Parts: sequence; structure tokens; C-alpha cells
Amino acid sequence: MARIVTVYNDRPPALVNMAYVRWFRMAEALARLGHQVDIAANDDAGWRWWRRPPRDLAPNLRRVPLARVRWGAYDVVKVSYQEGFEILEKYGGANHGFIISRLGTVVGPEDADGFLFHGAMRERLYQAQRRMSRASRCIAVLNPPARELWIRCFGGALPVLLVPGAADSHIPPPSCNPYPADGAARCLFAGNLSWRNYAPEANATLSDKLNRLGALLLRYGIRLYAIGPGDADRLDPRYVTHLGVVPYERSWSYLQFADVGVELIKGSRFLHNNESSKIYHYLRAGLPVVTEADLPNTSVVEEARLGFVVASGDLESLAQKVAEAARVRWDRAYAVEYILQHHTWERRALVYHQFLTASLPA
Repeated sequence: MARIVTVYNDRPPALVNMAYVRWFRMAEALARLGHQVDIAANDDAGWRWWRRPPRDLAPNLRRVPLARVRWGAYDVVKVSYQEGFEILEKYGGANHGFIISRLGTVVGPEDADGFLFHGAMRERLYQAQRRMSRASRCIAVLNPPARELWIRCFGGALPVLLVPGAADSHIPPPSCNPYPADGAARCLFAGNLSWRNYAPEANATLSDKLNRLGALLLRYGIRLYAIGPGDADRLDPRYVTHLGVVPYERSWSYLQFADVGVELIKGSRFLHNNESSKIYHYLRAGLPVVTEADLPNTSVVEEARLGFVVASGDLESLAQKVAEAARVRWDRAYAVEYILQHHTWERRALVYHQFLTASLPA
């Protein structure tokens, strides 16, 4: 088994954002497979969750101060996103001999439709990818379009692993209902609204779609709620109730007491190589899903038999399907079992485990 250190950023971490959740959950899953895993990050109150870990936390998982990491003591350095590689460079670990670089979005050398990032931000991400291509032992991406773009930009010399998103094997049982007792059905958007200084087009597009959808849903007696980070000031409170940023463990209650979960793409037509993490989580909670079509993992909704996929941009039809989904008697247990069999962090960690087993000395 390998000794692994995993890096994302040097800001105080908190489990309110899927990027952090994925970082932690993948570390846990690798540790449960028998690897010795250290999460390198700066300390803060955001680690309170870590100081009181769940009972089934892997015993060979630790957190370590980022500034004190001795990179040569590890067999593998795993970085998350272009930002993680920049942090690795900053702290002197980018010359390690076995770096696995995981990307949430692969960008190209020029601005293009269907991508979240443009201009200076896209260029920064692309230049980080160039450095990653020289320093890494392998690249991990979410789906085939991302792999194809990586190979088109940087060639096929590096292995490119497919490691999509996932959901927890074990979740908290339903506790208290976090919604107001107003008698209306509840449609939930649980996810990142994006930040204007990071992805302004995505923030504007998503906010506009949520406002329009919320207005349509009111005709059916359904209230649209949103939780998650990002700039929410563009949301119209007449149509969308934003409940703020919710810690990850508590967020399950919002899914468990909603009637329908909704996913909207953050672009005008499609997203080239992203996916929806929230789809896995909605289904894991047994929550019916209605999603726009132009995401690589919308087929999961159909395979789980719990929801509808609607043509992107057709918010009228999407609102109709939300109303229908709230009425249908679904086989929710089938969907939960489908996620447990195919889309957990443990399943995803096996991709890394198999690559490490084949690549490292016994």
C-alpha cells in the first residue's frame, strides 16, 4: 500500500463546498482501502468536524499542516484541481516523482463556448495544466469529453483516469425539517451558485435560470429553494428562497425533506466536460431529480429511475416535470441501491487504487 499526501488549497477548509467534500471523501476512501493518507491543509475552526470524526473514519487517515509536509516521505502526492497544483508549487512539492493531478474542468488554449472559464482565468488554468502535464505521473478527469480535450491539448503520453463524482455510502438519518411550514411543495437547488470574480457568466446565467424557474413553479404551488456557496445577490426573493451556506453533514436534511431536486446547467447551451455532483447526492437521498440535459452524467437519473431529463433551456417543460415528479409514487429504494452499487466514493477510489497497485513497487 502507498503512503499518500493529498493537497487542494491553503485556505482554512470547511465542508460547505463540493470541492472540499470530494477532497475529504476521496482521502477517506483511499485510506479504507489500506493506504496511509495525509490531508495537507492549514488549520482553522473549519477542522472542528475533523476533530470529532465519525465512528467509521479510517484509522490510517490523518491531517497534517501544509507548511510542514516533507514531500519526499510520501510515495504519492495527489493534487485536486489546477489550484491544488499551484499550492503544491508554492510549498515546494511540484518536483515529486509521483504526482496524480485530478481536474474538475479541463480548459483549452483559447476561449470557447460551453466552458465555465474565460479570459484571464481560463489562461491561468490552462498554464497550470501545462505545468501539470510535465510534472504528473497521471491525470484524473470526470468524463470522456474531458479526457479527449486533455489529449488534444497535451498528447497521450500520460495515463488519463476517469474518476467521476460520487456520493456517501452512509448518510445521516432524517432529523428536523429545515423548511418553513407553509404547505407548499419544495423544489431544491443544492449547489454552488459560482462567484462573480471566478466565473461571472456562470453566476449570471444560473441566477437568471433560477429566478425564471422559481416564477414558473409558483403556478404549480411549488416553492424553489437554494442552498450553497456563491454570489446569491442576483436571486429574486419573490421566486427563490436562498437558505445560505449549509455544512455538508446538515445539508442531507435539506435533500431528505425536499420534494424534488433540480439541476440547471451554468451555461446557455451545454457544459463541455463538467458534470453534476448534486445528481449523485439527490439520488443517494432518494430525492426525485429533474435536470437539464446537457451534462455528461444526466443518464444516471434515468438509470436510477428517479426523475426526468428535460431539454436544456426549456424551463416551461422543466417546471412541468418538477410538478409531475412531486406527484409520482417513485421507487426511491431502487435509486438509493443503484447509487450504492455504482456511484460511491469507495467505487471511485478503486480507480486510483488499481492504478497505484499497477504502478508502484510492491
